[in-house]
Amino acid sequence: MKMALITGGAQGIGRGIVDHLIQHGWSVAALDLDGEALDELAGTYAAHELLTLQADVGDERQVARAFEKLDEWQRSEGKGDADAEGLDLLVNNAGIANPHSGPIESLSLADWRRWQDSHLTGAFLCTRAAVPRLRLRSGSIVNMASTRALQSEPDSEAYAAAKGGLIAFTHALAISLGPDIRANVICPGWIETGPWQKKSQRKASHHRDIDNRQHPAGRVGEPPDIAAAVLYLASASFVTGQCLSIDGGMTRKMIYAD
Repeated sequence: MKMALITGGAQGIGRGIVDHLIQHGWSVAALDLDGEALDELAGTYAAHELLTLQADVGDERQVARAFEKLDEWQRSEGKGDADAEGLDLLVNNAGIANPHSGPIESLSLADWRRWQDSHLTGAFLCTRAAVPRLRLRSGSIVNMASTRALQSEPDSEAYAAAKGGLIAFTHALAISLGPDIRANVICPGWIETGPWQKKSQRKASHHRDIDNRQHPAGRVGEPPDIAAAVLYLASASFVTGQCLSIDGGMTRKMIYAD
């Protein structure tokens, strides 16, 4: 059975990826900082399908311990079978979701580092830990950037820098780790995650006609749109080092003031 580890896997896009992979027969480890959301997720699937891991991806020790727990779980579920070890897929999806860090002149160094650690340092630490396990199965990496790495709204420098770093990190990994391990990056656009949050924060999605019509695809995106791309990249053996924008066509749309 194929094995994936998804960071930020308890809610939002990550939760959509976890659901999609399990529905397609994968075993999944979902790593997240939010214990409440992990508990809700754990109650949804059988023990052999899902492992939940609580950790801060920006903390070196917590990441190392999470991967040790993954190894222990695989050995337990595999009943000692050596083939049970390793990873087929790592998805570095965790990170501060809020893109707005405020005016650059008032952005503190501590807050700047929080954005970088949650997205970029976290992806580094998890990738470093995953690589020996990915080599066992000739696996692949999918990093989650954003179309905000390609275009911006005001006061989003910390988020944009972290997401832009993930794009560069990805193509460097593809060259360094190939051909044994492939690495690709997805840049989501507007993805509605309200229905994919934990129960205490879950909300239905309500979009205006203009919200949908401004997308060339005719609607706002949802986590399953991203999850389908992750599953494709996990099996696309001739695709590596690529940046795939999944945004309903918005980054290809020319906009002029009336």
